[in-house]
Amino acid sequence: MKPNPRDLLQVIARNFGLLNKSCCNVGHHDISLVQSQILYEIDRQHQPSVQQIADTLGIDITTFSRQIQSLVKKNFVKKIQLPEDRRVYVLLLTTEGKFIAAAIDKMIQDYLEKVFLCMSESEQDTVLQALQLLNESIIKAKSLYSADEC
Repeated sequence: MKPNPRDLLQVIARNFGLLNKSCCNVGHHDISLVQSQILYEIDRQHQPSVQQIADTLGIDITTFSRQIQSLVKKNFVKKIQLPEDRRVYVLLLTTEGKFIAAAIDKMIQDYLEKVFLCMSESEQDTVLQALQLLNESIIKAKSLYSADEC
């Protein structure tokens, strides 16, 4: 019997902790999953705008603004208004924000390393190729959501 894709993805999300309210604890800071994703994307992109990160994560701007305010209050993120377009704000990690983002990245990398240790090199390659294929197909499906073909 062929495995149910939704069941598999649900189990992966649960096992990976994607359904947990709190993603990580770094020092005395509890970081939510959404906050960790925001920190990751700000770190990955070069001076992204508020809208760019919200769009990347698929979060509505109102919810995203609350999350950014929380990260600003924790001194993890700086929100800077562009002088040439005062409607646009860019996001930067503070020194503490960079430390938190690096600590979370290390935790995730360590966890994934343990996961992949349970597989042969060939199995690791297969999983990575399958994840790449799945990501590409998700992107295609989003852009062709109303179409029947990929």
